[in-house]
Amino acid sequence: MPATTLTPAIRDEIARLGRADIMVGIPSFKNAATIGYVVRAAHAGLVQYFPDLKPVLVNSDAGSPDGTQRVVIETEPPDYVESILLVRPTNKLDRVTLTYPEIDGVGGKGAALRTIFEIAAALEVQALVVVDSDLRSIVPEWIELLAGPILKGGYDFTAPLYSRYKYDGTITNTVTYPLTRALYGHRIRQPIGGDFGVSGDLVRHYLSLDDWTPEISKFGIDIWMTTSALTGGFAVCQTRLGAKVHDPKDPGADLGPMFRQVVSTILSLAAQHPDAWLGVRGSHDVPAYGFERIIDPPPLEVNAIRLLSEFHAGSLTLADTWRRALDPANADAVLALAEEAGRLADDASRRLGIGGENDGSRATTLEMAEALSTFHFPDELWARVVYDLVLAVRRGDIETGRLVASLVPIYFGRVGSFVIENRHLTTADAEERVERQARHFELLKPYLVDRWLAMDAAAAESPA
Repeated sequence: MPATTLTPAIRDEIARLGRADIMVGIPSFKNAATIGYVVRAAHAGLVQYFPDLKPVLVNSDAGSPDGTQRVVIETEPPDYVESILLVRPTNKLDRVTLTYPEIDGVGGKGAALRTIFEIAAALEVQALVVVDSDLRSIVPEWIELLAGPILKGGYDFTAPLYSRYKYDGTITNTVTYPLTRALYGHRIRQPIGGDFGVSGDLVRHYLSLDDWTPEISKFGIDIWMTTSALTGGFAVCQTRLGAKVHDPKDPGADLGPMFRQVVSTILSLAAQHPDAWLGVRGSHDVPAYGFERIIDPPPLEVNAIRLLSEFHAGSLTLADTWRRALDPANADAVLALAEEAGRLADDASRRLGIGGENDGSRATTLEMAEALSTFHFPDELWARVVYDLVLAVRRGDIETGRLVASLVPIYFGRVGSFVIENRHLTTADAEERVERQARHFELLKPYLVDRWLAMDAAAAESPA
C-alpha cells in the first residue's frame, strides 16, 4: 500500500472526529442526482439499526463539478431522520465530505476508497460499510445487512448478493464470479458488487499490503478487496440486498475501461498468489445473511449486434496478440468464431435496417438476438481463454494492460453469445446458465494447474 497521501486538512478532520464505532464510506464523482438519496438511506440505517454506536459518514469525492459534495452536506439534517424513525441515537452522526488525493497521479474509485480506509483505520472503527453513490435501490436496512455480520457474527468481509437483470453485471458473470470461484473455492456471487462491509481488522490488512497498482486506484479496487480478503484468510460471507438499481451500462458501449481495470487486477493477483489456489479443488457455498427477496430487477437493453461486430473487428487487428497469448487450438477456435460473428452481424444489420431509413439501432435486444440466433460461444472455450490469460500474465512476454485490452473484443463476443442464448429465458433461468459456466471453470481448472506446474518445472530446470 502506498504511503499515506492524506492532506493536512483531512488529518485535521480525523483529529476532530477522534474515534468512531461504525463508518459509511461513499466514493463519488458527478453523482449530485443520486447521492442525496444514498446519504439519507445510510444515515437512516445508522440511526435505526445502530443507535448506540458512534457513527461517521465520509464522502470521498473526485472533485465533482456538479455539486455532489454540496448535496452531501445539505441533505436533510439529523433531526429530520430521527423524527421520521422515532429513534433518538446516543451519538449524532458526523458527516464529512472531502476531495480525495490521487495516488501517484492516478485517481478513481480505488483512490477514493484508499482515503476511506485510512480514515476508518485512524478512527479505529469496528465496521466500515462502503456503498456506491449512484444507487437508486438502497434502503436503510442495507447498512444493517452489510455491517451486521461483522458486528454480530464475527465476519470480516460482507459481499453483496443482489437480484440483477439477466444482462446486467456482465464482467461479474463472465469473469470475476467464475474465476474467483474456481481459483479460491468460494462461491462469492458478486465479488465486484460495489457495496461491501469490512471489519476494522481487514481495513488494517488492506493498508498493510504492498501490491497497489494504477488499476486498483480505479475500478480494480473491488476485486482487489475481495481477493485480498480470501488470500488473507479472513472470514467472508454474503448478504441479501435485493435488487440493485443504479446507472445502467450497456456492456458494448460503457464497460471497456472498467473491464480492463478489473480483469488486469484479478489476473495479476492470481499470478501473485498461486499458493492460495493451486491446491483448491471444487468450491463451497459462502454463508448468506438476511432474508431472500423475491423481486424483479429492472430490464436492461443490450446492443447484441454491436457486441458481435466489435468481436469481429478486434480479430482483424489483434489476431497476432491472440495467437501469442492463447493456446494454438483456442486461438484458432476464437478466430473462427470472430469471423462467424462478423458475418452474422452484417446480415442482421441488413435485415434490421441499420444505417438505412429504418435505423435498426432502435431494434430491441430481443429483435437483435433473434437475428443472431445461431451464434454460440461455448463455455468450455471461454474458460480456456481466461485460463490462458492467467498463464500469459505469468509468462510476462506481453504487458498485462495490453494483454487484457486485447481480450475486450473476445469478452464482447462471449457476452453477445450469452445475450443471444438467454433471450427467451427469465432472469432466474438465465442464472442457471451463469452457474453452468462457473462449473465449467471448475471442471477445467486442471487445464490451468497442469500448465502452471509445467512452467514451474521448466523454470526449475533452466540454468540461473
